[in-house]
Amino acid sequence: MLRTDLVNTMFPADGSPPVRWRISDELVPYPQALAEMEERALAIAEGRADELVWLLEHPPLYTAGTSAEARDLLQPDRFPVYDAGRGGEYTYHGPGQRVVYVMLDLKRRRQDIRAYVSAVEDVVIRTLDMMNVRGERREDRVGVWVRRPERPLLPDGAMAEDKIAAIGIRLKRWVTFHGFSLNVEPDLSHFSGIVPCGISTYGVTSLVDLGLPVMMPDVDIRIREAFEQVFGSTVRDL
Repeated sequence: MLRTDLVNTMFPADGSPPVRWRISDELVPYPQALAEMEERALAIAEGRADELVWLLEHPPLYTAGTSAEARDLLQPDRFPVYDAGRGGEYTYHGPGQRVVYVMLDLKRRRQDIRAYVSAVEDVVIRTLDMMNVRGERREDRVGVWVRRPERPLLPDGAMAEDKIAAIGIRLKRWVTFHGFSLNVEPDLSHFSGIVPCGISTYGVTSLVDLGLPVMMPDVDIRIREAFEQVFGSTVRDL
């Protein structure tokens, strides 16, 4: 079954508390975020904490997933490089990119990793749709993509397209962490230090690059609305 054929809603079991929704205004160092995610995921698995979605930005850095190839790190001295422990390959994080870390207990929802990845993609696609951008999933590459008909065709004659959102996940005891990153207005030249997600055929874009001068708080509102459509209700984390 293709991911496009999966049911993309993953609401929790009846009686589950709403997902906590946290937004950090300052840049968060990657090691701090990773440690907090792992601690929260364990607490969720043990029933000591509610599920959480954490929106933040990082300083400029590269992360290596479990499938990262050394040859795809083109400029190893450009920014700090961290071992993320998530699935996937190399990716970039930095200011102007909304990183969304999603910590959900799939035992309360559906214990299906492919369905979860598809649901996360759907959150991004719905978010973009609210801003009149058509995001699309691809069965052979995880993430969300936009077509670029104004660009020259690819060598195989296909339409050019760029990645606008990367997805990388990890599970412990059926609790998810890591999540997705949506390019709002990052410095796109920073992606040139890696082969993003191991894919060199396609480029990288952002909302501002597509001609949408949106502000991060406006994007956050749409992400939350899309998330609730797919995963259920949220409440602001104090």
